[in-house]
Amino acid sequence: MTGVEPTWGIELTPEHDLERVAGLAALAEEEGFDVAFASSHYFNRDPFVALSRMAEATEDVRLGPGVVNPYEIHPVKLAAQTATIDEVSDGRAVFGVGAGDRSTLATLGVDQDRPLRRVLETFDVARDLWAGETVTHEGTFTARDASLNLDPVDVPVYVGAQGPHMLRMSAKHADGVLINAAHPRDLEWAAGQIEQGLADRSDDRGEFEALAFASVSVAGDEEAAREAARPPVAFIVGGAAEPVLERHDVDREAASAVSDALERGDLSEAFGHVTPEMIDAFCIAGTTETVADQFEAILESVDGIVVGSPLGPDLEDAVERASDALTRVS
Repeated sequence: MTGVEPTWGIELTPEHDLERVAGLAALAEEEGFDVAFASSHYFNRDPFVALSRMAEATEDVRLGPGVVNPYEIHPVKLAAQTATIDEVSDGRAVFGVGAGDRSTLATLGVDQDRPLRRVLETFDVARDLWAGETVTHEGTFTARDASLNLDPVDVPVYVGAQGPHMLRMSAKHADGVLINAAHPRDLEWAAGQIEQGLADRSDDRGEFEALAFASVSVAGDEEAAREAARPPVAFIVGGAAEPVLERHDVDREAASAVSDALERGDLSEAFGHVTPEMIDAFCIAGTTETVADQFEAILESVDGIVVGSPLGPDLEDAVERASDALTRVS
């Protein structure tokens, strides 16, 4: 969208032990990725601990949570954790923040109240704290005379977004957006929402970067790559809004079967209900050549791509293949 060299990112999931996650970050840096995100799910290892290990294993790649939400953790604490990552990485931190997954938050007994406002207030307060200010805030959360016992930092904010309001808000106020989509049709639609937000963006905000935060599965064998895509696609379908399902003409009966199985905690059944059409709609899956072609298509609408879960059936191989695919479209 900006006409500059695309940004290449990768999402690493701390479902694996942290030594392996750090090793994957080092491999991603070696393969030319610009930024590495550690995903945040309450049932996995802590993303900030993972990022600390990733910082030790790397030298240049930018690092950040992708993405945390201001419901499970207080926004002031998130600001402190992110500033700590910036400190241990010598200034390489980015802040990936979003509203979180409603169903996951419900599992924790958390109400996802006023998500757009809470995300905006979270990074507004974080920016003040990072600048060394003492903050008192009364809004979707409360902070009274809060400050950080760290040196001031300058951390770019990337908002995880999918819906129209969050996309437009990110374009107006943040440094970048992580668009939760993998299909050209969804990303073209998202680009239109972002353009509306950019029209209201203050000139002093600086450049804005739109990245596709895309589920990707790449392998030497097409079928193996598509099979590995079943779990993340099931979760995407389970949380997809009706307009998204309609945009891709997803079989509603099959989608309901996926959602019902997920709610019961029967993951195997949920994954089994994933159709080929769902994989096509919600994941970039296939061989290096297939994935490169799909990357080229979505770059019509975004400034770069974050290669997200599952990566592929073999993680190390997938990092190398994803890098190869990105290189082919650079």
